[in-house]
Amino acid sequence: MNGSLSREGSHRVDLVVIGLGYVGLPLVREACRAGLAVGGLDLDERVVAGLSAGRSHIDDVSDAEVAAMREAGFTPSTDEAVLDGARTVVICVPTPLSAEGGPDLTAVRGAAATIARHLSSGTLVVLESTTYPGTTDEVVRPILEESGLVAGRDFHLAFSPERIDPGNPVYGVANTPKIVGGLTGNCASAAASFYGKFVEEVVQAKGTREAEMAKLLENTYRHVNIALVNEMAVFCHELGIDLWDAIDCAATKPFGFQAFRPGPGVGGHCIPIDPNYLSYKVRSLGYPFRFVELAQEINDRMPRYVVERAQQLLNREGRALKGSRVLLLGVTYKADIADQRESPARPVARRLAKLGAELTFHDPHVDRWRVGDAEVPRSTDLTAALEAADLTIVLADHRDYDPATLTRHARLLFDTRGRTRGRAAETVELL
Repeated sequence: MNGSLSREGSHRVDLVVIGLGYVGLPLVREACRAGLAVGGLDLDERVVAGLSAGRSHIDDVSDAEVAAMREAGFTPSTDEAVLDGARTVVICVPTPLSAEGGPDLTAVRGAAATIARHLSSGTLVVLESTTYPGTTDEVVRPILEESGLVAGRDFHLAFSPERIDPGNPVYGVANTPKIVGGLTGNCASAAASFYGKFVEEVVQAKGTREAEMAKLLENTYRHVNIALVNEMAVFCHELGIDLWDAIDCAATKPFGFQAFRPGPGVGGHCIPIDPNYLSYKVRSLGYPFRFVELAQEINDRMPRYVVERAQQLLNREGRALKGSRVLLLGVTYKADIADQRESPARPVARRLAKLGAELTFHDPHVDRWRVGDAEVPRSTDLTAALEAADLTIVLADHRDYDPATLTRHARLLFDTRGRTRGRAAETVELL
């Protein structure tokens, strides 16, 4: 490194986070709590206006916490000048799938180009957005070096995978171990020192590629195991086996087994999306990544299987799916949050509507819900909705869905989340 890295006195802001969503905003909160001077950059004017007024737009950060962040000096902005003088810049922008099945790095490239216009010697730049191994060095680094500064010599560059689990009441930014992989040893040390200000444990990877791979390995592991139990759910139903009970029994083994449970599909940004980044990179080498591709195929077909089972249940009661009133309980991708990203509820609803079902939904976390061009009517009275529906399908196991209430009032219940397990009733069936 050149001597310019010691001129920290020229910096005015400790941290600027680019992308103030589910990943970026919790990071801002913890940095503010640690006493850092924090700025934020986001292209969405509504997000910035809301945060400036003390309003949160994500589940895991409350309005009161945003107000406290603002009182601590947090400055959200749409103006890239907020980057001027930043000691550390962290990129937390979305990386959706591209049409080719790999990550769409448009936002990452845009963020890197923006940083390059304001980059100064001694700055630490960290990419947290999930992507394929090699992105930090092969994509982000060249863009940043268009500034005329050299990574590893004039500024620090690192990758640190986000490990946000929306709605998790136990683990957050501060108490989840933070992986950092630096372009050089000094880059890794700088990133570890930064995160060490507000994260309890920092783990240094060998390099940026290892850190990028660690994130994909975590989510590919979950993706494949969820696909395993989803496929088992299909044939266990045919064999008359209670898979939920079998999983509970297997989970009593104190070693060598981790319980995964079936569901109507997979949702959120991580599990249905991230493994494809790894598959994309492997295919570029000329190899198929068969585990990921098969897991994707199995999990993608679960919404269709849910609808097939719904048809069978109605047929058993002497009703056709066409014209039946079907109530969907929970349209978010997981319990007790408002996040609908990649929720399996949407393909389930599309299929049901296509087959002529009359849909309504109930979700304590979602006020309005559209499927395609149509808005699905929302029920606010759960008991009345259960009693009016010909079939109720549990798609998200929100705490509000009391098992006793569901089994008492639903005329016919298909529980894809195991919410009513242990409550035997002829009108209730588990996935």
